[in-house]
Order: sequence, then structure tokens, then C-alpha cells
Amino acid sequence: MKLDRKEILKALESLTIAGEGKNMVESGAVTNVVTFGEEAIVDLTISTPAMHIKKRAEDDIRKLIQEKFNPEAKVKVNIKVEAPEKPNEIKGKAIPGIKNIIAVASGKGGVGKSTTTANLAVTLAKMGFNVGVLDADIYGPSMPIMFDVETEKPISVTIDGKSKMKPIESYEVKILSIGFFTAPSQAVIWRGPMASKALNQMIFDADWGELDFMLIDLPPGTGDIHLSIVQSLPITGAVIVSTPQAVALADAKKGVAMFQSDSINVPVLGIIENMAYFTPEELPQNKYYIFGQEGAKNLAEDLNVPFLGEVPIVQSIREAGDYGRPAALQTGSPLETVFEEIARNVVQETVSRNENLPPSEAVKITTMAGCSAVKK
Repeated sequence: MKLDRKEILKALESLTIAGEGKNMVESGAVTNVVTFGEEAIVDLTISTPAMHIKKRAEDDIRKLIQEKFNPEAKVKVNIKVEAPEKPNEIKGKAIPGIKNIIAVASGKGGVGKSTTTANLAVTLAKMGFNVGVLDADIYGPSMPIMFDVETEKPISVTIDGKSKMKPIESYEVKILSIGFFTAPSQAVIWRGPMASKALNQMIFDADWGELDFMLIDLPPGTGDIHLSIVQSLPITGAVIVSTPQAVALADAKKGVAMFQSDSINVPVLGIIENMAYFTPEELPQNKYYIFGQEGAKNLAEDLNVPFLGEVPIVQSIREAGDYGRPAALQTGSPLETVFEEIARNVVQETVSRNENLPPSEAVKITTMAGCSAVKK
């Protein structure tokens, strides 16, 4: 069956680019349609270079033409990305002075996300960056212990006539955590709205100063706290932490999917594999893959996101965290090298993201927009 250009153009009015309100013809995304017998070529220009959005647009167009006109049709979609001007201008409700906001997440608890965040923070600080850490794990704050500031209390300072919290500083890293405002033995029994309000206060009512990186240590899962963060802040990108075992990878995959979903659309900078292997101190050349081998690395390849590096199981990492001196501070040790490589990769992916993607915006989520079951 011979394809008709005008009919295809009319049919394309039923499709939209993910994240845009108008259909792809009305918005000007479809720049040209050419037909040759049973072959159709569609030229598309979009503003978001995210791989999953390009793939979805291509699949939607191919499926529409083949289902509506000819199941044997050969469909080629040429996609061109034109990012909006001023790609480095942060939009949304940004925090003045903070250049990059990195969310560190994991779909599953117990994979060492907080330990990874703390070591990444001190490594970036050692590299000369101004770094802050927001402990967003409201129900299980770890940063006060890991930075040996468990008994510290933030003081109030006046900035431009307004009272602000001054973050606690340790190892040249600025830190705020709900753990500073509760007793160590006190359980935080809050519903989602209260937790979200507390987070907003630590974000916007604090004197963070000039930061190159703010790392946000998120709780496990994909719930209220995660939505509150992406609604409140223009997140530059997300880093996912996982162990190599299958049950952790399944949840890590959900974490990646959450950030890449149409309603959130936060770039994933990459995946870090924690507890990758065990090396006994007396046998430094031996590697024992207790939780499986290269599971997170393979997941990164499958999801087409960068692999940022692997962290071994070493007793001193646990000990250093418990004593409040992150292991990455051990000068000349293999662990210092491990975290330096991961930090360099995070910086590289952040620079690449800022050069090639439009700026993030704080996500606007209505009551039902965040629900994947709701058809938009």
C-alpha cells in the first residue's frame, strides 16, 4: 500500500513528545515527512536529548504509521536535538550560589549509599571543590555519625536580614541533617508532609554559601521524600548506588526508572557498584565476589547509563564510617584511589551533562501526575 504524506502528517497530530503539551505537528517538532511508495521518512526536532525520550518518539511514530496505514511500511525517523539557549542557566526554585545538585539514591536499603555519599563528598572537597551534603534520609540520618559531628547543633545566622541555619562543617564539607535536631535515641515519627516540610527548611532556610556540588543523600525507595526533593530543587543529576546481587539490582533499576520517568526526567549520571568484591588484608591480590560479579556494571550497560566505578568490601570502610572519618581520607591507600576515580567520573559526567543537556527545572507534580497508571 502506497503511503500518503498528508495522511501521515494528519495522523502525527495524535502524538506528543514526552514532557511537552502540544502534539508534535502543532509544536513544530515534525519538520518534514517524505514518502516513497511503502517507505516513510519523518524528520523530527526535539529540545530534550534524553535517550529514552528520543527512543519513545521514534517507536511511537513507527507504530502509528504501521498500524494505521501499512504494517509492512518501512519507517525511518531522523531526530535532531536543538537545546534551548542559555544551557547553563539553572531554572526552577534554585538555591543561589549552588552550581550542581546531585541526588545519591538507591532503590534498596543497606547497599552503602550513605557511606558512598560521605566518601564522595570528602573526595570532591580534597580535589578543591566546595561541597555540601544534605542528609535527606529523615528516618535514618547517618551523616552526623559518619562525619563525627553527632553532638553538634547548627547555629542561627542573619543573612540579608533573614535568620538562616548555618550548616555544620567537617573535613571541609558543609552538612545539614535531621539528626542534628533530634536525640540520637529518638525516633522520627512523621508522616510525609512533615518530613517534606523539614527538608524544605534545611534546603532553603540554610546559609549554604557558594557550593560547586551539593550531594543529597536520599532514603531508599521511590517515595514521598524523593518527590519532595525533585519538586523543590532543580536536580542536576542522579547517582545510583547498588551492590552486584540480583535483589539489589532489581531495585536499582526502579531507581533509575524513577528519575528517567516522563514526570520527573532527571538525568542519571551513572551507577556505582558498592561491595563489588572482598579482598582480605593478608591476601591483597585475591578478590572474592560475595554478592556476585559486575552486576551493577552490567546493569549500567543494559540501561545505557555510565558506570562510575566499583567499591570493594573493606573492613576499614566500615570502621572509618563508624568512627566518623570517611575512608577516602586515608592518604596513599587503595581506597583513596578508588574514591578519587569515582569522583573524577562524577565530575566528568556532570560537566558533560551541563554541556549537552538543557538545565534542570524543579518538577511540577500534581496529585495524579506522578502516578504511572494515569494516562496523560
